[in-house]
Amino acid sequence: MRISELCRQSGVSVPTIKFYLREGLLPPGNPTGRNQADYGERHLRRIRLIRTLTGVGGLDLASVRGILAAIDDDQVSLGEAYQVLDRALALDGANSLGPLAVAYAREEVEALVASMGWSHQVSADGREVLTEVLANLRLLGCDAGVSFFAPFARAAEEVARAELDLACEADENDRKGPAIVRGVLFGVALAALRRMAREHHLALR
Repeated sequence: MRISELCRQSGVSVPTIKFYLREGLLPPGNPTGRNQADYGERHLRRIRLIRTLTGVGGLDLASVRGILAAIDDDQVSLGEAYQVLDRALALDGANSLGPLAVAYAREEVEALVASMGWSHQVSADGREVLTEVLANLRLLGCDAGVSFFAPFARAAEEVARAELDLACEADENDRKGPAIVRGVLFGVALAALRRMAREHHLALR
């Protein structure tokens, strides 16, 4: 298809598509003449992926670029691709917190990890994010000890198992892209479900 048709099918303007091409987010089309190229289904899928990550996923283009590079690199495993996604989604507020508050929260998080039977090597990024959450809660006077997050951890474990079951059922040559999309969108869905449940129980009370 020509770029105008790609624009029509994707709902993304031609200038935006050209921007994606210049930035290397979208692979070049097949040249058909001077300043002309043909685009295919993979370009349409890539545009939809970019729009999903930046739209519903709320990621910036720098993060999306790193995620796409991980998806495209055959040397990057699924686990490593998840790490790239985790870093893109991670908070970066530890420097604004006192070292003692961070150290105390980190000890609690390590205790939670141990109580779940999870390996000490599990997601250093995830442990740091939870550490920052706990320390910030205390800083703001909204104390909720790490035990409050134990049900979250148990629910997350069930979701993670189901998520990885889907990834393992997929074609090994086309596993990372869908897995990363689910990694972003399942997080959004979980947040939406929590809001719905909270509204329901708030009405009951």
